Amino acid sequence: MLTWEAFEKVEMRVGTILEVNDFPEARKPAYQLHIDFGTSLGILKTSAQITKRYSKEELVNRQIVAVVNFPKKQIGKFMSECLVLGAVGDEGDVILLHPDSKVDNGLRIG
Repeated sequence: MLTWEAFEKVEMRVGTILEVNDFPEARKPAYQLHIDFGTSLGILKTSAQITKRYSKEELVNRQIVAVVNFPKKQIGKFMSECLVLGAVGDEGDVILLHPDSKVDNGLRIG
């Protein structure tokens, strides 16, 4: 079981996707995302295997939820700085987690 203290260490924040690029070097189809997490965290980059459900155009300006306090991870020539959260179906189809209403970037999920 996860303790409350351990859960509190996971820093989940709301951010807005500013830029979406193809990631042809990825082993599985993925996008490179630039996400604005507000003034305290700024813009972080990540890759996400969300090409089955989302086009690049519909992701821009979309708010999402991500974990922002994992160590950076090198993926090929790309450095991932956060982890976008989503529900993963049986076929690997990812449905992004997002707030119901627009909120400030950087708002903590608790």
